Amino acid sequence: MAHQRQNSSVEATEAPPERPREYLDVRDLPPPEPLTETLELLAESDRDAVVVQTNDRAPQHLYPKLSERGYEYDTVETEEAVLTAIWQE
Repeated sequence: MAHQRQNSSVEATEAPPERPREYLDVRDLPPPEPLTETLELLAESDRDAVVVQTNDRAPQHLYPKLSERGYEYDTVETEEAVLTAIWQE
């Protein structure tokens, strides 16, 4: 059920809906692990995949790193978490 809610929240972002998704929950990690774990997963992921980071706050320090690397991203807040969809054009 939680995964279904997460999917519907991600669909509210500008992420390409037809692409495969990879999920990463970093809510329980101390800084800077959410940032490093997300960047590592992006480096390992298929270029067509949309990585969805689940966090307890908007990843402000991640945004400039994503822009530097040429990624697009969009963040939505739900009652349970903050979801950031990350993809390449």
